Amino acid sequence: MSIKSRLSERAQLDLFRALPSCLRARDQQDLMAYPFFSLSKSPRVKPIDFRAGNIAIRVEAVPEHGMATIWDADVLIWAASQIVEARDRGLKPSRLMAATPYEILTFVGRGTSSRDYDRLKAGLDRLQSTTIATSIRQPCERRRHRFSWINEWKERADAHGRPLGIELILPDWFFAGVLDDALILTIDRTYFDLTGGLERWLYRVVRKHGGSQSGGWSFDVAYLHTKSGSLSALKHFAWDLREIVRRQALPGYRLTIEHHPRRGERLAFVPLVTDPLERTVLRTLGPIDGNKL
Repeated sequence: MSIKSRLSERAQLDLFRALPSCLRARDQQDLMAYPFFSLSKSPRVKPIDFRAGNIAIRVEAVPEHGMATIWDADVLIWAASQIVEARDRGLKPSRLMAATPYEILTFVGRGTSSRDYDRLKAGLDRLQSTTIATSIRQPCERRRHRFSWINEWKERADAHGRPLGIELILPDWFFAGVLDDALILTIDRTYFDLTGGLERWLYRVVRKHGGSQSGGWSFDVAYLHTKSGSLSALKHFAWDLREIVRRQALPGYRLTIEHHPRRGERLAFVPLVTDPLERTVLRTLGPIDGNKL
């Protein structure tokens, strides 16, 4: 995007100042369902290429910054939460948002040291430099929407050079998805306490597909491997998945590994419930086969 077009975009947007209160965490379902982020903290440059039916995704990174990670996506969860809350309060949200690093970091459960601030800025650089081309929410599979997670961001200061925070501009594709009620889910705030990239990704998949489905949901492990975009070999991915199941690491869901003679391993999950009658219903219903949907 040229300097002239960036200035034109900024001039057309109203500045939205982030709400200071503690908000519910919201996530955008397209980001939860598909492989858009690196699951490793080590820099990744190898693109993600994913196809399933009429869904196509390609994520590309630059060597200088590497691909945006599942931890960098916390900024987008913060932004989605702000946008939805503003709209629900009768305020007008905008793709041009202003906040302090402290507000973002505390929302996603991180520290506020200078090192944490530097990590946030590095994450913003990765979000801006990572490019995505996808057919999701496009009229036909051949048409692609290409964008970066952040169009631009900058640090703000007053006339004396004192820091005032940051401004960032979100892309149309993300903003439109957040404003669509059907594409937004509330997530458990303990999600931010999950330390592993795979378990963070898996929680979002489970939350998106499992939701409050009475019979739960299930996926072939091999399909989950493809769906994750992970660079790990399938056998290592499967081992890591079994470890997550053993620890029951995901808030709000019970995970099990099922073994099928012909289809191999499957991951099944159901929401945790406390009502005895609902538990009885869950035991009588089998999980939905996610590979068929």
